[in-house]
Amino acid sequence: MHDAKDTRDAITKGMQMTLLAGFLGWMMDGYEQALFPTLAGPALKSMVPADIASLGAKAINGWVGNWMGIITSAFLVGAALGGAAFGWLGDRIGRVKAMSFSILFYSIFSGVCYFATDPTHLAAARFMAALGMGGEWALGVALVMEAWPERHRSKMAGFIGMAANLGMVLVGCMALAYPADGSSWRIHFLIGASPAILTLLIRLFVPESEKWERSAAKEAASVVPSRSKIGEVFSGELRGTTIAGILMVSVVFVGTWGAVQWIPLWIGDLAGPDNPRAKAFAMVIVSVGACTSTFIAPLLLAKLPRRRGYQLLCLFALAATVWIYRTPADWSGPRLFDIFPWVMAFKVFTLGMAATAFFGFFPLYLPELFPTRVRATGQGICYNTGRLVAVPFVLLSGKLVTTLGGYQQAAAAITLVYGIGLFVAFLGKETSGQVLQD
Repeated sequence: MHDAKDTRDAITKGMQMTLLAGFLGWMMDGYEQALFPTLAGPALKSMVPADIASLGAKAINGWVGNWMGIITSAFLVGAALGGAAFGWLGDRIGRVKAMSFSILFYSIFSGVCYFATDPTHLAAARFMAALGMGGEWALGVALVMEAWPERHRSKMAGFIGMAANLGMVLVGCMALAYPADGSSWRIHFLIGASPAILTLLIRLFVPESEKWERSAAKEAASVVPSRSKIGEVFSGELRGTTIAGILMVSVVFVGTWGAVQWIPLWIGDLAGPDNPRAKAFAMVIVSVGACTSTFIAPLLLAKLPRRRGYQLLCLFALAATVWIYRTPADWSGPRLFDIFPWVMAFKVFTLGMAATAFFGFFPLYLPELFPTRVRATGQGICYNTGRLVAVPFVLLSGKLVTTLGGYQQAAAAITLVYGIGLFVAFLGKETSGQVLQD
């Protein structure tokens, strides 16, 4: 009996290849997410129409801000739709095939941004890239969690969360090493197309989920007609679970967007034009904090009730956002690498940890909510609908900054949503201590 368990829990080459493919895919997901916010300024300013440019800097900034909101919203909507569509595809044809298609999809359309000459081109390409990026998260999580033994799932959740944030670190480092301007921003989008080579790696070396194969075979042999995957997650006993999952994720996406979205612009204002590297350095600090917390959060919370773990993360996020956004923003004092005040760097690092720790928790929690036959669909809908909920906040972001008097004040208001998360947690299904459903 002991030997059988050891054999069953042994780490195989197939598991290692599954984790490697998923890790690289999630890392480039993070790269893809952080790419446009970093390049938006130089890319859009290179496309400003002559009649807008003739009106001066204020009109140019307004035009750029308006298009940034539109393009970011298109990306969020695309990710939400892609999470549902590719999640459904993964439950139909298998995790590996669908994940290959999703990575190829977002790679191609990231590269298409290189050829954009108008903001509408960027919006369309970013929407299409987001379809694949949103799908890859749900598929990769399902594949890795189903492939690895139960005792490793908290570590796998940590790797998943850390990988995406490592991609964001890479964007910040690229921006520091090769600052994007009106002529060089296109090259950065070509780099975003590089994950296309992952599709070959995945198709050749990554085995399909045995859990999915057993579930698909059982479903095919059933004489009872199966319901649609999307219909199933919104019916019966899964309906409440799905709605609660959507609400929990939505709180996080709105809060994290409010906490982190303003950092480059706010830090840029604080640092002034004589310190242009401060914005990129701030994103590196945020992302390093995110890498740290997304890896350790599932390890620390694995033994706790899931709802309590979510509430603890909400409290941490509330405390961190109060500290950075509701206390004076002091840019004086000793500097880190002559770029960043140490106190502000520690605040930004803590914010990065607190606002993103949820993205290590969700890969642990969301797979537990759904049976194998609809796991990718359910995860994709819960996770990516949260992006959709954030869209109105993105579209109204400029007005919010104007109304409240600045980036710091806007972030302080939006991040109060973490307080709502303390109550939303009670709606979630408690799954701690349970194995993944077949």
